[in-house]
Order: sequence, then C-alpha cells, then structure tokens
Amino acid sequence: MYSPHSPAMLIIDSCFSCPGVCNSSELAFLQQPSDVIAVRERPLMLDCLVEGEGPVTVTWLKNGEAMPVGAGARAKVLSNGTLLIRSFQKRRDGDVTDAGEYHCAAQNRYGMLVSRKARVQLASLPKFHTHPESMTVEEGGVARFQCQVNGIPEASITWERDHVAIGTSDERYTLLPMGILQITGTKKSHAGMYRCVATNIANTRYSHEAQLNITGGAPRTYKEPVILSGPQNLTINVHQTAILECIATGNPRPIVSWSRLDGRSIGVEGIQVLGTGNLMISDVSLQHSGVYVCAANRPGTRMRRTALGRLVVQAPPEFLQWPQSVSKPVGGSAVFTCVAQGVPEPHLIWLKNGKILTPGDHVKLTNNNSTLAVTRITSEDEAIYQCIAENSAGTNQASARLAVSLAKELPESPQGLKATALSKTMLQLSWRQPPSEVTDSIIGYVLHIRKIGEPDTKELQEAVSKTTYQHDLTNLEPATTYTIYLKAYSPLGASQRSSTVIATTLGGVPTPPAFFTKVVNMTSVQVLWELPTKPGRVEGFRLSYRRVPHGEFLGPVQMSCHTNVHTVSHLDPGAVYEVKLVAYNGNGESHCSKRLVSLAEDGTSAKTSAGEGSECNCRASTGSLGGIVVGIHIGMACIIFCVLFLMFGYRRSFLCRKGTQDSWSVPSAEEGGPHAPSNSIPKHGVTLPAQAIELLPQDHTHTLPAQRQVLIEQHSVSLPGTGVGTG
Repeated sequence: MYSPHSPAMLIIDSCFSCPGVCNSSELAFLQQPSDVIAVRERPLMLDCLVEGEGPVTVTWLKNGEAMPVGAGARAKVLSNGTLLIRSFQKRRDGDVTDAGEYHCAAQNRYGMLVSRKARVQLASLPKFHTHPESMTVEEGGVARFQCQVNGIPEASITWERDHVAIGTSDERYTLLPMGILQITGTKKSHAGMYRCVATNIANTRYSHEAQLNITGGAPRTYKEPVILSGPQNLTINVHQTAILECIATGNPRPIVSWSRLDGRSIGVEGIQVLGTGNLMISDVSLQHSGVYVCAANRPGTRMRRTALGRLVVQAPPEFLQWPQSVSKPVGGSAVFTCVAQGVPEPHLIWLKNGKILTPGDHVKLTNNNSTLAVTRITSEDEAIYQCIAENSAGTNQASARLAVSLAKELPESPQGLKATALSKTMLQLSWRQPPSEVTDSIIGYVLHIRKIGEPDTKELQEAVSKTTYQHDLTNLEPATTYTIYLKAYSPLGASQRSSTVIATTLGGVPTPPAFFTKVVNMTSVQVLWELPTKPGRVEGFRLSYRRVPHGEFLGPVQMSCHTNVHTVSHLDPGAVYEVKLVAYNGNGESHCSKRLVSLAEDGTSAKTSAGEGSECNCRASTGSLGGIVVGIHIGMACIIFCVLFLMFGYRRSFLCRKGTQDSWSVPSAEEGGPHAPSNSIPKHGVTLPAQAIELLPQDHTHTLPAQRQVLIEQHSVSLPGTGVGTG
C-alpha cells in the first residue's frame, strides 16, 4: 500500500539532477528503485533520484512501513537519496529479513510523489526437485535428460558426463536453458553417467547421476514417428527469448517442422532452430503470441505426429496519454486523463500525495479509472496526483500537480448575462462590460453551452475575445432549450461561473405530453408521463387539477424536464377530478393532455394523449364540466333501457317457440346440422355457447320457403328469465 508514515528522512535544499533543471517546481523521478536480488551479508543499494524545487524530503518505506535509518540502523539514506543497506540479512528463523518491497517518497511544498515498488529478494539455490533418470536407447536413437531447480536468481545449468563438462563441439548434444539435455544419433561413446550442475550467485549444486546405456548390433526395424517431448505452454515478457522444445524419434528419422495454428507465418527474423527441431525466438514481440505446432513427419510420406504449445507474450504498461498539471480556482473543476496500454490490460489506480485516492462527492473516477475529475475545488485538493498502471508484466506511473489559485487573484464572475432567440438555430448572448481595472486582467471569456437535460460531459465550450460583450451562438437545433453560463479567464485561471440562463431557439412549442393516472388511495392520485427522447425539447412541465363539476384549478405545479411522475395528495375522498398536464419551453406551452379520474376507482387508468381527442385549452382558467356529467347520466339511462328492451324481446321469442315446439326441431347429426355431435336440445338451466342454431320444421314433407328459416344466436351470458325451457 502506498501510505508513507513518518520515517527518518533526508532533506535536500536543491534538486538532485544536473544544473539547469532546478528551475522546474514539478517533482519527478529521474531514477527509481528496481527489482534486485541481494546476497547475504553483502551491501545493497537502491536508487532514488529526484528533481524538483527544494527543499525536497526523501523517505524510504519497506512493505508499507517506515524504515529505521541513521545511527545504529543497518540502513542509511545517502545524500542523493539512495538507500544503502550495509549488510543484507536474513535469519534462519525468518523473523528478521531485509527482503521485501521497497519504495521511496519525495516531498516538497507542492505535494508528495512515490516511486514504483522494488522487490528485493535474497539470493538462494535450494536442492534439485527434479533429477535426471537413467535410460537405455538403441544406437542411433534419441536420449533426453532433464533436471529442475528453483533458484533466485534463475540458475545457469550445465551438464557433465563422467564428471567432465559437456561442450557444444559435438553437434549431437543440444543443451536447452530449461535444464534439458538432448542427444541425437546416439553412439556407443555416449554411454556414461550424466548429471547437471546448477550455478547462481548464491551457490552451486549437483544433481543425482543418471546412467545412459547404448544398445546396438541388431538391424533397425521400421518405427513410426513419435514425439518424445513437445512444446510446453510458456509466458514471457516482450524482448525476452522463447525456446519451444520438440524432439522426435522414429525409423527413418522424422523431419521436424513448425507452424502456427492460426495459419500465420512464423517469420524468419530472430528465428533459429536448436538441435534437430527446437524452436528459438529471440526478442519476442506481441505478434509472436499464439499456438505453435510441432510436426514430426516420416520422410517421403504424409504420415506425421503433432504436438502443440501456447506462447503468451506480455507487455508492461505504457502510457498513451499522461495527466497534465493544471492551475484551477477555488470552486472550479479539473480533469486528469491517464490512458495506458499493455498485455494484459493494465489496472489503473490513483494516488493523492502518495496515498490511494478515494472517490467522493466531488472526486469521480470514470472510464475504468482513466479519467479523474475533481469538482468544486477547495484548497485541500491542491496536491500531486499520480496514475499507477499495473499488470502482471510490470508497473508504470505518471504524475501531475493541481495548483489552486486564490479567489482574490482571479477575475470576478461576469454579470448581467442575457440570452435572446434570433432564429431557429441562433441565440444572441450579451453581458455587462466589467470596470476597466478588471478588464486589464482578463484575457478572454468562455461560454459553456449544453442542452437542458444533458449531462455535464456533453457540455460545449466557445471562446470569446476579451473585448466582446455580445456573441451569437449558431448552428443550434430548432425549438431546443439550452443552459448557458460564462466564465472570465486571466493568466492565473478562471473566474466563478456567471448566473446560468435558459434560452430556447425559435421553432414552436413542445408536443403535448402523453400521461397516465393511477389512484394511490381515496385521497391521492399519481400522475406519470413520458419524457422526450431527445434532450432540450422540453424546459419543464406544469400540472394542474380541480374537482368536477365545480371548483377552480389548483396549481400549476411546475416540474423540471427530468421529472416524469408527481403525486397529488389531500384530495376529497371519492370525488372526480380533472387533471391537466402541459410541457413548455421558451416559446410557450404545448396543448395540454387531460383526463378525468375518480377516487372511487383503483388501479392505473388508460393512457391519454393529445392525438386521441384529449387536447384542451389549458389557458382557460375557468369553465364547467356540467355538460359532461349530464351526458354520463344520460348514457347510463340509455344502457339500462337497452338491457330491458333485450330482456322483454327475448321473453317474447321464447313464448313463440313454446307454441310451435311441435313443428320445429334441431337437425340431427346425420342431417349435418351445426350441432351434429349433440342430438338433443339443452335442458332447462343450461346456457349454450355463442353460436347460430338453424331451426327446421319436423315435417319434412312440407318444405318451407327460404325466407321462413330462422337463425337464433345463443349467448354465453343469459339474462334473467331467458333460459331455454324443455317444453
């Protein structure tokens, strides 16, 4: 964690770099500590070279804790900021060790800067965890030995046969850096005892011995190609060397070839074959990542065996865009951008004066932490901000300083800002000319424009000359509402913003809003409506309501362009209310949408829009709905009359049918009647589904004219007294 404490420190009165660079007040590292492997009881030095305006204080931390330095301590900070550990130690019990993560912190009056973390390890060479194994091969065959040891740093491995080092003069020997020995085309002279020797700065170790026996004399028979050891998955960083093993045997000896699984060419630059088929790629790049295929082919045929291995090339973070130092006034805003690339994708964190930055109300991190925005700046925000990019391949850091200007050093905010609509695409802005003593310090103005309802990130800015106090904004959208404010700029920074004005271009009023009503309870109604799809189309909404048929309109309740719901409370229980809603902009109000809502009902009412005949003259503040109420009562009376008429009409039809039951019947299934599956008339009390039943006379000898055929439509909902009798 980047959280410096209060360790012993070194104070430098001037910057550490060469003469000529001390004019800059910006703190910056010329040299940072790097990963190192230390040897027990030997001195260790970690560099930390800084430039910047003095005095500069340099401190060192180990594993996030302050380091004890000075008299009586094993560590000391030199005059140039370098940390010296006189004798690197690590006790066997592990309680005390100088190994760990180190970083330095540099501070001057502008803030604090921390370096990258350097990993310090103790050199070691433990015992082998994989030893070569004895084997027997035929003369002319292939032998392979392997040993493995985990050393810090990585050990250099050589091989011995009968305690004599194996050189590279014999082409039949192939030594790979991973502790592998290959012997191709074996001969009797290759028999013996083999062992590997691992060496690094900490120690030298020998593996167990393995015996190689060579048999021969018998004629060699045909053998299919076999890959004894294929390529292993490998992950390395750019500019390192990759070695992919592939050794095969067979009779005749197979030919080893390499390709990429994606079909791309391996290329020739930096490519080399070791031994009879091992692939070496020097100075790897990201383009070398992929799956490699080793193929062992029988000469003269298409028979082959394959093995695959994946090569992953990583790249440490590199910055495409660095944060830039800025000076901002109190109450202003600052944005720092930090864009890094690498493989895998780097993770970004921000530090403020060496401590992890925590987002808050006025500090926001967006775009995967690549953008830091500080709003409503105060003096406490003045600091050095660092962007740290990290991935598994490494780290990188960039920094910038935020300077906060005092208000008395900045120009006053512009006064008297006004906006006038000139056309569908143009607004004219004007403001008062400041006094001459203020004008001298102003170098220009900047207009900040955005559509109402849009986020701050969509804001547009337009610069204006210091001698201009009237400006036309062009290329705007018709019938669109904009919010505009103005700032004055001096060499020290920007003034506070002026008062914000809201203006609408010509082109008409908004379209009427479509809305719904929902009865919440006996005294409350919730009104919901749809917002425009494009920002700037509406400046706000006005809602009014009244009890019908009498009463004055209450309101209007004025709401912003972001609001799309409002609850009207404290209404009279069970009453009917008229609700009206309009949208407005600088050009006026839209036609209104209206609806009636009864507090005796529950649930959501139907959607109402201006296009469905619900428009009204919302500007009329008085009126009566008495005619509407009378109409409702007349309509209910008509419905009751129609129901009675149908009831008596159906009774008469039933009586007529009783008198003629002996001469009419329902056709049977054989006659193809519409009720073929049923041969009887439903019993009393049974309601038939809605369908047509054709009645024919029982006497088939007397054919009735076509006009005497009758169709009776049965309904699933029967009225009282209309059930079908049995006769």
